[in-house]
Amino acid sequence: MSEVRIAAEPRTTFGKGAARKIRRDAKVPAVLYGHGIDPKHLTLPGHEVLLALRTPNVLIRLQGDGVDELALPKGVQRDPIKGFVEHVDLLLVKRGEKVTVEIPVTTAGEVNSEGLLDQQLTTLSVEAEATHIPTGVEVDVEGLEVGSSITAGEVALPKGTTLAADPEAVVIQVIAKPTEEPSAEEEEAAAEGEAPAAEGESAETAAE
Repeated sequence: MSEVRIAAEPRTTFGKGAARKIRRDAKVPAVLYGHGIDPKHLTLPGHEVLLALRTPNVLIRLQGDGVDELALPKGVQRDPIKGFVEHVDLLLVKRGEKVTVEIPVTTAGEVNSEGLLDQQLTTLSVEAEATHIPTGVEVDVEGLEVGSSITAGEVALPKGTTLAADPEAVVIQVIAKPTEEPSAEEEEAAAEGEAPAAEGESAETAAE
């Protein structure tokens, strides 16, 4: 995974008022932590952060006054209405270090025509080298029959990646398509123990 370089400025003012001022300047307050260091409070450019976060588990190279570190986003707060980033928690990582992350699960192919695909998990928890985190994993569901399922332990992971989730957890299953509900006439006939009259045929004729 390639790095995204983002300029980082040390942040010395705190509190809601200071955070609002940072956001008014189109920037984002952030905290960098991990490896036993004291948390570093930073200010990041809002637009660059928004673009970077479009990639799951993006690896960010923070560079600025007294800062030159690799980090992974571990907590992102967004405005619930407008969607812009309000705050980011960043985990300090080192090359060669293993980290546990969630990667997206997508599917390829079509299940049997009598079944419906039911995806129980949209992400999988895996362990991977910090600078080689897979962007996701694809599961082949082509032709799967009703009643089939695929567990986390059966998903083929990229080389160098190991499963951190419960291997017995169901990721994909195929369920039967729902049957069509009977019409009111069919339900009434069933209740009376009779077959419904055919279209254009009177009840008397059907009973003969």
